[in-house]
Amino acid sequence: MKVTFNIDCTPEEARRFMGLPDVTPLQDKMMEELEKKMQENIRSLDPETFIKTWMPMTMESWGEMQKMFWAQMGLGGMQNDSTDSEVSKKSKK
Repeated sequence: MKVTFNIDCTPEEARRFMGLPDVTPLQDKMMEELEKKMQENIRSLDPETFIKTWMPMTMESWGEMQKMFWAQMGLGGMQNDSTDSEVSKKSKK
């Protein structure tokens, strides 16, 4: 025999019924502390450090991405300077 109970209640009512603690005040306090620390860190950062921290796509990363695209296109990771010299060599033949 199979018996099914459907209980319609809010999450707060279910938590109380099961005897779980109310952690809402703790979560609110932790979020306030986290917000304060983030604001302190943002105020203390100089613009260059802020950009490096929040925007990881620096010029080096763009160069690495370009190399990856060249490799995927079958050009073997050629860079612009070497590509120009290769093209001029091929055109002379």
